[in-house]
Amino acid sequence: MIGGQAHLNRIWARTLLEELSRLGVTELCLAPGSRSTPLALEADAHPALNLHTHFDERGLGFLALGMAKASGQPVAVIVTSGTAVANLIPAVVEAGLTGEKLVLLTADRPVELIGCGANQAICQPGIFSSHVTASLDLPSPSVTVPLSWLLTSVDELLFRQRQQGGAVHINCPFPEPLYSPDPPDESGYYTGLLAHWRSAEQPFTCVSVQPARVTVPDDIQALRSKKTVIIAGDMSVSDAQAVAALAAALACPLLCDPQSGIGSDWAHYDLWLQVDELAAPLNECNLILQFGSRLISKRLTQWIARQVGERQGEYWYVSADRARHNPDHLPQCHFVAGIADWADKALTALAKTAADDPLPGQTHQQQWRQALRHTAQQVHARVGSYLAASGAMSELALAMDLSHRGQQASLFLGNSLIARLVDMFTLFDGRAVYTNRGASGIDGLVATAAGVQRASGSPLILLLGDTSLLHDLNSLALLTRSKTPVVIVVTNNDGGAIFDLLPVPPDSKQHLYQMPHGYQFEHAARQFGLAYYKTATLSAYQSVVNEHLLAGTGALLVEIPTTPGEAGEQLSQFIRDLHAL
Repeated sequence: MIGGQAHLNRIWARTLLEELSRLGVTELCLAPGSRSTPLALEADAHPALNLHTHFDERGLGFLALGMAKASGQPVAVIVTSGTAVANLIPAVVEAGLTGEKLVLLTADRPVELIGCGANQAICQPGIFSSHVTASLDLPSPSVTVPLSWLLTSVDELLFRQRQQGGAVHINCPFPEPLYSPDPPDESGYYTGLLAHWRSAEQPFTCVSVQPARVTVPDDIQALRSKKTVIIAGDMSVSDAQAVAALAAALACPLLCDPQSGIGSDWAHYDLWLQVDELAAPLNECNLILQFGSRLISKRLTQWIARQVGERQGEYWYVSADRARHNPDHLPQCHFVAGIADWADKALTALAKTAADDPLPGQTHQQQWRQALRHTAQQVHARVGSYLAASGAMSELALAMDLSHRGQQASLFLGNSLIARLVDMFTLFDGRAVYTNRGASGIDGLVATAAGVQRASGSPLILLLGDTSLLHDLNSLALLTRSKTPVVIVVTNNDGGAIFDLLPVPPDSKQHLYQMPHGYQFEHAARQFGLAYYKTATLSAYQSVVNEHLLAGTGALLVEIPTTPGEAGEQLSQFIRDLHAL
């Protein structure tokens, strides 16, 4: 064997990483480990791969998730064997639900060391179960297995990922020795067809799939003839703007989830859906057109279920994701297409009906739309009055102020209480908004936001709660050397305030659900080299955030202490006030 096992391990790792690079991987996230030495050394030596390192594999997985989320490109992850692999599962679960492309390269012990008591040896094939799109279990590097097999296998795996999204898993068992002081001489391995591949820049095999033609239904004019409500869910800002253009052409209500990054004249729907008198006109809708999935508002999801299930309205859903997004199992027409492409095609088809040839019932529809717009305007005015009167900081005021704060920055929304308050109170005007709303977990939010910032290169605001930050405290290390302004806003209400809004047993709420901790975050910020500011007033918060985003560098952690239970009480009072409109 030329150069021994250590050299052969390196050649396999080199071949694998080179092919991934040709298939679009430019960013690679690496955690320390011995068994992954061949992959680590080759990744570090590859001129087209940018390395991102972290000592915590769970945070590393979410860092890669954030980078894939913001870039839309596959991001590779290298970890050593054993529980290091298992620590990737939370990020892989999220990617499996929301489609980010991760390429997991997990080093492993060779098969002869599995199940016999060898150190750090677990059964890794299949560890990610159905949460990955596909997996490839490599043999140990051997001269009896041709490198051409490795190349065609990797090509096929990443083709499936391009078609379906999500994570793919390549398990890489490396026998010892793992390291040799002299680099391998690759000339003895890359001969014939492999020599041609090595000198070229293209993947070993290429698959070309022609894009499907975007079509809209024959009865597309129903969008005009019926009382249509358009819903913008999780999507890019460019897609959201195409949806907004379609809604404007139809002059129909547009309900915008925060994840769309845009707003409309029908804002704050999650508030007026809680007041029957205000929500009543919306119930006249008989066609729902939803773009994108993963709606934050449970009330909006429940309204869709009532309109379709009880009132037998039509339900159209547009998404490039082929997966079923229909949690209430309603009769639904799913158009599998790019959101902007479908919206543009619908606009073209609708234009065939002359603008000066109104359809029957249009006057009544205009009155209906105006009534809904008036309701939204009343609620919006009440939100503005509340914010203007706010002196002391509160979680409600924070959500309202976000409509005006850091418009030049991307936004990452945490889960639990803050996402729901933003859904109720914040109005966006075309900014990039990121979330982890697949499994909606509180783990990995800091790391994912750090990945988003690295991939986007833009300033970023991260909003999350205290329990979420405690869960991902190690990932503050990913922001230690950031040069771009990042503001981490943590609302500290001493535990899980979301349970004030959920039906849990009152006698058990505090010790079984909220779990008060009594911690603050100043010393955590100092530990990881971050700037820190604590504020109890809205004006001070506004000043420090504005200053840091405009003139600051690196990461600033802003802690906002709030009274436990306050947000729930204020929200209840706000809803009571709406009943008086």
